[in-house]
Amino acid sequence: MRKERKPYITAKTKGDKTRWYFRLTWAEAGKRRERFIALPDDPDSAEFDRAYWSIRSGQSDQVKAPARQTWRQLVTAYRGSAKFKKLAPRTQKSYTDTIEWILETNADKSVTTLSRQKLRELHMKYASTPRKADMLVQIVSILTNFARKQMDWTIDNPAEGLDLYGKQREYEPWPDWMVKALNDAPLVVRSAAELILGTGQRPAAAIAMRRDQFNGEWMTVTDEKGDETYEIFCPVVLRRYLDTLPVGGAHILARNLTQPMRYDSVEKQFRAWREGLGESAKPYSMHGLRKLAIVRLAEAECTDAQIQAITNQSPQTVAYYRKRASRKKLSRSAWSGAGTLER
Repeated sequence: MRKERKPYITAKTKGDKTRWYFRLTWAEAGKRRERFIALPDDPDSAEFDRAYWSIRSGQSDQVKAPARQTWRQLVTAYRGSAKFKKLAPRTQKSYTDTIEWILETNADKSVTTLSRQKLRELHMKYASTPRKADMLVQIVSILTNFARKQMDWTIDNPAEGLDLYGKQREYEPWPDWMVKALNDAPLVVRSAAELILGTGQRPAAAIAMRRDQFNGEWMTVTDEKGDETYEIFCPVVLRRYLDTLPVGGAHILARNLTQPMRYDSVEKQFRAWREGLGESAKPYSMHGLRKLAIVRLAEAECTDAQIQAITNQSPQTVAYYRKRASRKKLSRSAWSGAGTLER
């Protein structure tokens, strides 16, 4: 026995085919409007019931009002503004990285859904990468202030008054014992470490490297901060390691066939591995491997110009870590000589 037809259901027959629709009606500017939303073919099925009640309760995406004042709308307006276009290319790149991170899961959400408490929790969640955490708060502040002043949106700035972690001390180069521990690290962690140490790049750029960036004894690397790409020599140790890795896609650390793993995913695995090494490993981050690359190059008596050709870092940064290397080298030489003195 056929069920009694539900309210607002309309059947339309064409030939021997009957289609079922939910008839939505409303008044607009004094006129009656209507819209027909297609339903599953079998009116006696559970699928039909679910679709019907989803529409009638307003939960269906087909009847939900589109979110207004979304992050996508805000970002599009900001990127097209004179304010953004006047920024230096390096600053634009820095802002864009964080903006894309925000859009990944929030593009079509209303800006008003981000509360001050939620932003505070996110800031604390990424405390292990304080620069990234601070940049998130700063970009949210820039975007919401732009929305208020330039787009006339009536919204609050959830970043207002939040304390930032501020400038951090320089990253510590990894000690030898921690580098040796990489031999037993998960494949993702070790591969990321080998790429950072062997290329001298920032972690995010190393993690995103494609296989076609390696060509024999040469490799193409990227300085994210300076938005510059250049070709340098690829160390034999790195070449040999890469030859042992399975091919999972276009990237060394492949998320799928065409995309690299996300920095957050790799960094999370790194932190879990570091935690297993004990309290003594806690001060060291993936960025410290890049600093270790400078120290090793300095200990190998590379000039500042040679180190900069590889890492593309500022003379001040190279000088800071060269001093660390020089102190180690000089102390070794001093004690080696002292060991020959009579007591």
